Amino acid sequence: MKIVKSILRFLKKEPVFTAALILAAVSFCIVRPGVKVIEGIDFRTLSLLLVLMCVVAGLQKQFLFEKIGNALITKISDIRLLYMILILLCFVSSMFMTNDVALITFVPFSVLILTMLEKSDKLALIVVLQTLAANLGSILTPLGNPQNLYLYNLSGMSALDFIKYMLPLWLISLVLVTVPVIFMKKEKVSGVRTHETPDADKPRLVMYIVLFALSILSVLKILDYRILLAIAVVAILVADRVILLKADYVLLGTFVGFFVFIYDLKQIPEVVDAISSVVKGHELPVGIIASQFISNVPAAILLSGFTNDIKTLLVSVNLGGLGTLIASMASLISYKFYVSSKNSKPGRYMLKFTAFNVAYLIVLTGLSILIY
Repeated sequence: MKIVKSILRFLKKEPVFTAALILAAVSFCIVRPGVKVIEGIDFRTLSLLLVLMCVVAGLQKQFLFEKIGNALITKISDIRLLYMILILLCFVSSMFMTNDVALITFVPFSVLILTMLEKSDKLALIVVLQTLAANLGSILTPLGNPQNLYLYNLSGMSALDFIKYMLPLWLISLVLVTVPVIFMKKEKVSGVRTHETPDADKPRLVMYIVLFALSILSVLKILDYRILLAIAVVAILVADRVILLKADYVLLGTFVGFFVFIYDLKQIPEVVDAISSVVKGHELPVGIIASQFISNVPAAILLSGFTNDIKTLLVSVNLGGLGTLIASMASLISYKFYVSSKNSKPGRYMLKFTAFNVAYLIVLTGLSILIY
């Protein structure tokens, strides 16, 4: 009974994964594709995601990102510059280590710094802007978030073409996330002190940097993903096996569930025609709206099975990460960190979050229509 209760608690805690599992199971039973369902699973995306999750977890374990943050802020004397750096750390780092990892790393870092400086009254706004920065900074590269990596693999674009396509929207986003800071009150602060981080284990740090470089080569399609997976798993098993437990297997399982569901649906011509008629030619609004309710990663996977316009879908699900708190799972991460901080005000946070997200979503959607 305890096992059953534990499973039910887990499924309740992970509603998107549970939905993907149910959809996959029901569709599989109806369509009965047998072993052919394997054809619908994108093993390249799954392998790259697994390796990147482990590599970034390994780099976090060596405190690489916190050391970089410490180095940038220790000599700051202007509070506005401090706010700007805290926001830009999320914006820039999310391009390489995904939006959720950027927030996991730098939101607690910001809580620590601003609490120490007795600036907790600004914390809600800064965390909201950090969340926007991570969600928008990540749109530039295939590595920035899971939906980008999946759609990049599906589209057949080169990495350079991907970056060039998303660059105009990324540049506008850079301006939008920094503008609010410019209007904040200028104030002098004494040298910002940060908490000490342990020394890195240099051999392991070098290993993870090498694995990250190999991951880039695999994303660029220079190194076969199967070779990368084999090298990474063997290296981590030998040097730091606990890191394999740090990967988000729930996210990977969610991908598999939706892959199976889409494959099954595509075996029913009537269903394909009906859904395609809604999606095709309306990728931008459909992707944005779907993301508000099921978040942008599952929206990308589901809608990709019913349109050939992957580029427009890419823009729509990235913009779709703005809006509601569940539009991007990364937004939930920063919210949880904020509400667990001292003197947090969840109601005030949600008002600021909603106001900025809705405003930015409207502006960026309008500009995207003009640009693309």
